[in-house]
Amino acid sequence: MKIEPLTIPEVLLITPPRFTDSRGFFSETWVESKLAANGFSHRFVQDNHSLSTEAGTIRGLHCQIAPSVQGKLVRVVRGSVLDIAVDIRHGSPSFGKHVAVTLSAANWVQLWIPGGFLHGFCTLEPETEVIYKVTADYDKAAERAVIWNDPDLALPWPVAPGKELLSDKDRAVPRLAECDEWFRY
Repeated sequence: MKIEPLTIPEVLLITPPRFTDSRGFFSETWVESKLAANGFSHRFVQDNHSLSTEAGTIRGLHCQIAPSVQGKLVRVVRGSVLDIAVDIRHGSPSFGKHVAVTLSAANWVQLWIPGGFLHGFCTLEPETEVIYKVTADYDKAAERAVIWNDPDLALPWPVAPGKELLSDKDRAVPRLAECDEWFRY
């Protein structure tokens, strides 16, 4: 497995090998021992799978706070997304900055987003399926969100304002500046 730190070094791009032949391919997308040998020691407790039927669907920006802080390992098994992680750890040198990566079934890369970051993605193709492992169970009481188009964050969403598809819940969340301090660096 190839592990690359991104511009915010806690956010990692993980590329598992794919072995192809005339039948298709085989890939070990998560091998605890191989990743542990590279210093990755997070334990996953839940797998999530989402299908977005339309391109321009935005899911996020979400996180969970203590006691149920979630790290996420995200991959796309059909279609593609622009996946974004925003550092919201107060005191961090990269507070308010983001990493944006295209994840697709074709490029087969995965994105590790640690706790202390907002996470969201926008589908680039219809019928896109995203699978992600998380380090804590879903906890409604710990769930937090920030509006996708917060002007202070200036995220590079690949959809024109007014053309995005959002849940009602994601439309009714605050800007980051209006939120409490959820994480400390």
